[in-house]
Amino acid sequence: MTAMPDALIPPEVRARLPELRLGARRAVGDRGIGLHRSRSRGAGLEFAQYRAYEPGDEPRQIDWKLYARSDRFFVREAERESPLAVWLLVDASASMAQADRARPGYSRLDAARGIAACIAELALLQGDRFGLVALAQEAPQLLPAAQGARARDRLWLALRAIVAQGRFPQPERLGPAWERIAPGDLVVVLSDGFDDAALDLAERLAAARREVWFIRIVTVEERDFPFSGGHLFRDPETGERLPGDGKALREGFLARFAEAQRACDARLAAAGIAHTRHVLDEALDLPLRRLLAGRSMDAA
Repeated sequence: MTAMPDALIPPEVRARLPELRLGARRAVGDRGIGLHRSRSRGAGLEFAQYRAYEPGDEPRQIDWKLYARSDRFFVREAERESPLAVWLLVDASASMAQADRARPGYSRLDAARGIAACIAELALLQGDRFGLVALAQEAPQLLPAAQGARARDRLWLALRAIVAQGRFPQPERLGPAWERIAPGDLVVVLSDGFDDAALDLAERLAAARREVWFIRIVTVEERDFPFSGGHLFRDPETGERLPGDGKALREGFLARFAEAQRACDARLAAAGIAHTRHVLDEALDLPLRRLLAGRSMDAA
């Protein structure tokens, strides 16, 4: 199964991933060894305090310069690294099947799969756990969080099995996800953000002390509206149809779309949710770079 990641992650993106490092703003407690700050003490990457030497401490932890000044042994104690649990919540509603005419074989869902695979790859490199929730109408499909290459292989298979259809699931169907996602976990929602239920879910998770990132996936045609001449526009979830001239509709559409995006951004920001936008003609690692640099879509 070693060929699968390159099918989900372009080689040029994969080559850039080691430059990135996942992290959560909140401390996640003492769960072992990883790359994330915890409230526990021990040997780690970031200096916290000195303490007196005790039998069993490793000699490399002794501050020899301080010993030369004080003639006493002191150990440099650092904040212990702790692993992160990363949950990938992928919108599987029908609108995620939308693609651009210029690239009909590449949909919002394909982009969500690729970004999710990138995040899992980063978690794998860091020794973190990662899990998946496919947000399907009938029942969310859950892959428990786990570590290692086998967990990554299972995740790739689960991502490939997701089908975009139906509506976003109702809140009462999301119980399995709530039971698995613990306080302090990092949750990444991959969605077009068109359904209020997706934003409601992100807000509820953030209010329940989960670290939430929201990546809104947009088509090139939504961003640019390059249509001219007569067209029949159809809502993929409701089936509603709107005939019209593309050139005449362009200005109004772009204004309404921009306003809807601003409203979405404002709602996420008010909930303390890190958010950005990904357009289908952009590199898969770009939204991660924005989020990890602390940049919202407004600054992108």
